[in-house]
Amino acid sequence: MIATALLLGLLAVATVTDVLWHRIPNSVTYSGILAALGLNGLGSLLVVVADLAPERLAVLGWIGLGQSLFGFFVCGFILLVCYVLLKVGGGDVKLIAMIGAILGPERGVETMLWTFVLGGCMGLIVLVWKVGPWRLLSRMVRQLLYTIRIRQWSPLTEEERAQLQPPLFLAPSALAAALIVQFSLVDYL
Repeated sequence: MIATALLLGLLAVATVTDVLWHRIPNSVTYSGILAALGLNGLGSLLVVVADLAPERLAVLGWIGLGQSLFGFFVCGFILLVCYVLLKVGGGDVKLIAMIGAILGPERGVETMLWTFVLGGCMGLIVLVWKVGPWRLLSRMVRQLLYTIRIRQWSPLTEEERAQLQPPLFLAPSALAAALIVQFSLVDYL
C-alpha cells in the first residue's frame, strides 16, 4: 500500500502541474524514481540481511530492487523510443519510467498502455470539441475524396495541421491508468 500511495501522490502532483503549466517537474519524477529504487533496495536488503520473507514486505508494495530497475528500464526505454520517433515530451518519458520503477515491468507496461489508450481518447475528445464533429467529419471525407481523385495524398495546410494537434496531457491519463491497474478496475467492467 505504501507504493500505491506514493505512486498516486506523485501522479496527482504531476497531473496538476501538467494541466496548469504543461510541464512535469523533474523534482516529481526524480524523487519518485529514487524513492522507488530506495524502498525496493531496502526491501531487498531486509530479505537478505534480516531473513524476512518477501511476502511480508509485499504488503508494503515491495517488488524487489531487480524488478524495480527492470521496470524503470523497460518503461523508460519504450517512452524514449516514442520521444525520438514521435513528439512525446521529456517529462512524459521520466513519468512513465517512474511508474515502471514503482510498479515493476508487468504492471508498469500495463499502466503505460492504459495511459496511451486514455490519453488518445482524451486527445480525440479535445479535437472533436475544438473543431466540431461535423466539421471534422466533412474535412475527413473531403480529404479522402480528393486523395482518391488525384491518386495521391494531398498535404494538409498549416492551419489544418495545427488543429489536428491538440495538447495532450499524459499525467492525468497516467493517474487514471494507475488507478485502473492498482485497483483492478477492469475486472469490474
